[in-house]
Parts: sequence; C-alpha cells; structure tokens
Amino acid sequence: MLRTHKTAPRTGTARPKAPRRLRTAFLASAASVCLIAASAPAPAPLGIGDRLFPYLGNPGYDVTAYDLAFTYPGSNSKPLPAVTTIEARTTDWLEQFNLDYSHGTVRSVEVDGAPAEFRSAGEDLVVTPAEPLPPGFRMRITVRHDSNPVSSKDQESGWVPTADGLAMANQADAGHRVFPGNDHPSDKAMFTIRVTAPNGYTAVANGLPAGATRGAEATTWTYRTEHPMATELAQVSIGRSSVLHRSGPDGLPVRDVVPTKDRELLEPWLKKTPDQIAWMQEKVGDYPFETYGLLIAEASTGFELETQTLSLFERELFTRPEYPKWYVESIMVHELAHQWFGDSVSPRTWSDLWLNEGHATWYEALYAEEKADKPMEARMRAAYRASDTWRAAGGPPAAPKGAAPGEKLSIFRPNVYDGSALFLYALREEIGRPAFEQLERTWVSTHHDGVADTADFEQLASAVAGRELSGFFEAWLYGEKTPPMPGHPDWRSTVPAKKHAKRTR
Repeated sequence: MLRTHKTAPRTGTARPKAPRRLRTAFLASAASVCLIAASAPAPAPLGIGDRLFPYLGNPGYDVTAYDLAFTYPGSNSKPLPAVTTIEARTTDWLEQFNLDYSHGTVRSVEVDGAPAEFRSAGEDLVVTPAEPLPPGFRMRITVRHDSNPVSSKDQESGWVPTADGLAMANQADAGHRVFPGNDHPSDKAMFTIRVTAPNGYTAVANGLPAGATRGAEATTWTYRTEHPMATELAQVSIGRSSVLHRSGPDGLPVRDVVPTKDRELLEPWLKKTPDQIAWMQEKVGDYPFETYGLLIAEASTGFELETQTLSLFERELFTRPEYPKWYVESIMVHELAHQWFGDSVSPRTWSDLWLNEGHATWYEALYAEEKADKPMEARMRAAYRASDTWRAAGGPPAAPKGAAPGEKLSIFRPNVYDGSALFLYALREEIGRPAFEQLERTWVSTHHDGVADTADFEQLASAVAGRELSGFFEAWLYGEKTPPMPGHPDWRSTVPAKKHAKRTR
C-alpha cells in the first residue's frame, strides 16, 4: 500500500505522506451476523496473537483454497449475495472453530455438506460442526452470506465504491468484511473467484480468466490464481470497464482494467508497465506470478494498493497535472515491486510490514534515480534527518506502534516507508552493493510463494555477508534512535523543536 499525497512531490526530499483519513475498522455488531443455537454459552473471538491485530487469523486449521462467488445487483447500495467455500486442513482437534467475518448477514454454514451451528463473537464467526474434527482432517466449509459494500457507523466495508461499480481494498484487516476466512497474511491459499453481474458490466479478479457464462440478463466471470495469496490481497473489479491486453517480458500476459471512457487517456501510462516489469526483473529476478496489470478506479481512497496480479490505483494519480511524470512512474513501480515484496513473499506478522513497504519504497526510489536522475542519496539523507522524529511518532521500523484508536490503517506511517528504505540503504552501505543485490535476489527466490519475517531476513543477510549482523539489525530495526549511517558520519537526525519540547515538558 502506498498512501498518496495530493500536492506535487518535492525534488530531493523524502516524500511526505498525506494525513488523509483512510478506512477505519471497528468491532462488528453481533446483529450483523445471523445467530443459531443462541442458548449455548457465548463463544469468544480468537486470533493467532499478532501484536498489531491480535484477533486476526485463527488457530486450529490451515486454509488451502477459497472459492468466492458474488452476485452484483447493479447497485452499490445493496448487499451482494455470496457463497464462500473454504478448503482447509485441521491442525488440532476441533469441536468448534472460528472464521474471521463481519459486516454481512450469514444465512447458513455447512461443514462437509452437513449443517453446522454458527454464532458471532466480535469480528469472528464461530462454527460448531456436527461432529468434532480430528487433526489432519480435510474439511470443506460452505458459508452462504451477504457481502455488504455499504459502510455503517460502526464498520466500513472492504469494498470500495467506484463511479461505475466496486473494487476491493482489504489491507490490512478488511478482508473479513467482504468474505469469511482466515484473514491473516501468514495463511495464504489458492483462490477461485466467480462474479455474476448484469450485462454491460465487466468483472475482473486476481489471476487468469477461467471462462465466462453469458445469460440473457447477466454474465458470470470466473478467475483462478496459480499461486497462493493472502486474503488482504484479494481483488474484484466490477464496472463499466475495458480490459486492455499487452505482452510483458517473455510473453507475460499483462492486462489492465480501466473505465472504458478513459482508455485512450490512460494508455500512455499503461504502456509503460512491460518495461517496468523488465526493470524489476533485472534487479531481483523473474516476475513471480501468472499475470500483472493495473486496475485504475474512479474512486477516492487516499492510497494505491498492491492487490496480487492486479494493483489498485486511483484514477487521479494519472490525471492531475501537478504530478510530474517521474513521480507517477515511480509510484507504479512501488506497487509493482510489491508483487515480489509483500505478495509473493508475504509478512509472517504485521510487525514485518517494513519488509513490504521498505522494499517497495526502495525500488520506487531506485527507479527514480536511474530513470529520472533523482539521487537516492539525497532522498535517504532527507529521510535520515527525519528518522528520529518518525521513530518517536510511530516506533522503529520492525516494531511499529499500534494503530491509533479508530484508525487501524494508521500503522502505515512514514517509518515503514522511507524509514525502512533508509535501513536498506544502511545495509547496502554496510555489506556492499554486490552482497546487497545478491541478498535481494536470494530473498525473493528462497521465500517465493511463502511467508517470512524479520528474523529470516537477518539470517539470510548474515549468510550472504559472511558475518554476523544481529547487532546491526537490532540497532536499525528496533532502536529508539537512528544509528550512525555507515559511510556518512556527517549525517544527522533532527527532531523539530516543537516535538522535542513536547517530549521533555
């Protein structure tokens, strides 16, 4: 995710992040989920203990596949009838289990074809199958529910209304407000997505098309991923759209989804993607998925988002005249880089977010340096000056502070963007450019289609450098103060006087 600002960028300085209000998350009302067996003891919400989102994810099972089916009624003001089928393998004895789900009415739940009891607990759907399930059991869970695109006063949807339909933006914790599942990036799975929409609309989702069934009034579109995906990266576009096709490196299918009325306006930007993919491949290796493209939506989100194989962009990024060409292209590369860093290699916990955003910011800046003569060193020196302020406000890169009350996306602070790219710059200065470039390529190949964390990156960096780097990582990623920059003893981190006065008052 990249939070976009609404003024032209300043050359040679760290890019500011706009204080725009993003989607917020609150606990769902129990009334939003249909209840069965109300006389039983109240179930409890569970989680896997993520430091930033403790109730996301669920113990006891591992999801292997999702089949999502949505029916769009032709209006953004009505819920979408939906069926979510989950293939999972149990890892413990389960008399009941939790799914992350809220913001929609559940009509029925089945486990292996047999009706199951279900009740809500916080933002969880607690399911009691007819019989306890042993470890190693492969189960199929079918949930018939509504997927509500309308936000309430208590909770906003993961659906994004656009001028002509809907798109998805599930990062960080909104996937379970669209469909039930195990909504944590550590549990990746294969996806099949089916969307039925009135004729005249086009539906596109992650992965490759697997057929379309056209009826007299509606069409059902089917897409399948060829690689596992985190729930926060799911994408569905429904709109009066055109799908534009071109070839990328080595024949990679590149497809872009744009409002039909804007296809000529946006084409000069879209045709840049194949060369950008080739540039990234030169840096870190083969593109990791089956397709790529841009979903350009006429919507106001305040960010761009790396949804897997189909990155979400606001239309105005490409149409506002004050945005320099180099800046727009570098933002395109930021989301493209996430396909390697964050999508193919997903974070084990949300505290590992810096691995996603730091790397995407790094390649965004490197592209601007190589293609537009915007020096990386100048940007990193500016980031160094601000780094102690960022650490005080949001925590160090690998131990970010929790979200502000009512603003869960506030974890996306400057220190996980330029502050984390600054660490990568320091690491390159410390171990040398050849070792750093080898580390980057080895990282994405070693953890392809998997999950990894900060400790994994430290271990690999030490192996590639041929020496222990634990002290270096500890200081840079967890310290309250920014360490000295290797090779640049004259760099200083400056805390603004006002903020300093507040801390010492």
